[in-house]
Amino acid sequence: MADLSSFTRFARTYQPGEIIFAEYEPGDSFYLIQAGRVKISKIVGDLEKTIDILQPPEIFGEMSILEGAPRSATAQAIDVVKVLEFNRANFEVLMMGNPQIALRLLKLFTKRIWDQKRRFMILTLDDPQAKVADVFLMLAETSAAVSTGGEQEGEKREFKVTVEDVAHWAGISIQEAQTVLGHFANQRRVELFQDRIVVRNISDFSRFVNSRRKK
Repeated sequence: MADLSSFTRFARTYQPGEIIFAEYEPGDSFYLIQAGRVKISKIVGDLEKTIDILQPPEIFGEMSILEGAPRSATAQAIDVVKVLEFNRANFEVLMMGNPQIALRLLKLFTKRIWDQKRRFMILTLDDPQAKVADVFLMLAETSAAVSTGGEQEGEKREFKVTVEDVAHWAGISIQEAQTVLGHFANQRRVELFQDRIVVRNISDFSRFVNSRRKK
């Protein structure tokens, strides 16, 4: 990230557990994390689901700038969090005076919007098995996998993720993720290792998730 020392007047600090903004409330600011972790969560049905855990130099709250819509999720400080807060007015100053920073932020905006919408698609699935399978589809879409050949050529994919990672992205407990992955392993759909998970046929997962999403 480019030098942001000239923007110290926009600095804000939040204590652990403090709500930065809440889902559905109006907002006109977005935040660039300088230190600490921020939990992004959303109410799905009657349950609060963690969508993401963000760290420096990630951004959040950008939809308020791009769409002028109410907050689509809640942001809460996990640690002591230091951010730069930009609203519509000073965002224009940032864009005009710092084109390199502006370009980086616009790229981050685009990626963040896709990530949030894609992860929300996972959370809307009712079936935990479909959620876990969809996590691997999401990772495959973001090129976070290595094709290992075998099976049908290019269908076997290796993901450098853990059970904890899968549980986080699927919005389920680690124990539930372990149960689902164990079931998939018994079906010979996945191979489980300490530092990676191999999906034997990614197209099989695609068909499985699509069948669940239509219901």
